[in-house]
Amino acid sequence: MSQYGKAEYWEERYTRDPEPFDWYQRFAGIKDLVQACFTPESKLLNVGAGNSRLSEEMFDEGYQNITNIDISHVVTKAMQEKYKDKGPNFKYLHMDARAMEFEDGSFDGAIDKGTLDAILCGESSSSNAQKVIQEVHRVLGPKGVYFAISYGLPEHRLQYLEKPEYDWNVIVKQVHKPTISTSIAITNEDKDAPNVHYIYICTKGQQKGAKQ
Repeated sequence: MSQYGKAEYWEERYTRDPEPFDWYQRFAGIKDLVQACFTPESKLLNVGAGNSRLSEEMFDEGYQNITNIDISHVVTKAMQEKYKDKGPNFKYLHMDARAMEFEDGSFDGAIDKGTLDAILCGESSSSNAQKVIQEVHRVLGPKGVYFAISYGLPEHRLQYLEKPEYDWNVIVKQVHKPTISTSIAITNEDKDAPNVHYIYICTKGQQKGAKQ
């Protein structure tokens, strides 16, 4: 599904279908892992937020400092209007995750629910994926956590995440796919993957190889 890597596809999709859509998991499915990584005081970034309900559900659980970015003007404008009463720390910004407009160390955590997977479907996929990961690493603070939710098997994702230049430790968790799932693999890469999603938890300032 190479169009998933193109900004024009998402503009057209969100124009055609503005209803909320959640790839892979709702918050309930990853809640325990999120709570183990972040506190309600954490300053969080949602990378490629789209019109998912994830940030809204996290807000209702007390995580009220969330910056959501997306490459689509259409969805960003719609979400700004939808959530305009959530307060100044819950915001939606139009932004390319490959070149974020934030200072170094701006966030305690970054959550990615399918964005890396979508980028890996597109043209120049490896290069673009690496740009996003580099930017996530840059905007995270010294003990920041990149929390990436993916259908991708570890042998297909760790090659991007476990680069020598990243001073983070990566652990992999699994969560079961929802019974009614919007998590069909978006390339043929993992068509034989088990009935789970993988959570890649990349923690800066933690000794590589450490277990959690």
